[in-house]
Amino acid sequence: MSQALFTGLARTSRPQVAVRRFLALDAVVTGGNGLAYVAASGPLGELLGIGSRLLFGLGLFLTAFAAGVAWLASRRRPPALGVKLVVDANVLWAALSLVALVGWLEPGTAGLVWVPMQAATVAGFAALQWTALRAASATP
Repeated sequence: MSQALFTGLARTSRPQVAVRRFLALDAVVTGGNGLAYVAASGPLGELLGIGSRLLFGLGLFLTAFAAGVAWLASRRRPPALGVKLVVDANVLWAALSLVALVGWLEPGTAGLVWVPMQAATVAGFAALQWTALRAASATP
């Protein structure tokens, strides 16, 4: 990712601030998604063609994960290991979402659009976080 594009996306040229911003964005989006799955697992399950019990469980997981990511984002200098774990978890989530879509989920049309879209979003968070972490590690 070019430095100009990265700086524009992060709205800062300070890599440590970029790490925190990308973590915070991830926490907000993931937390919102998780809360929606918990609060409306029935209607969302019907819309997406995905079991409401599965969505409810995923919602609980996503809400807890988002809280951890938000905690990392609140640190002045988020620990590199913690950020790496978030990146790894995001990559794993994106990959498993696509595997589940092909392997065992039988979603409706909305689900066929939603699952790859959210997987791409999560993969994007991972790429931004990894790029920011590398930049922060390179600066003293």
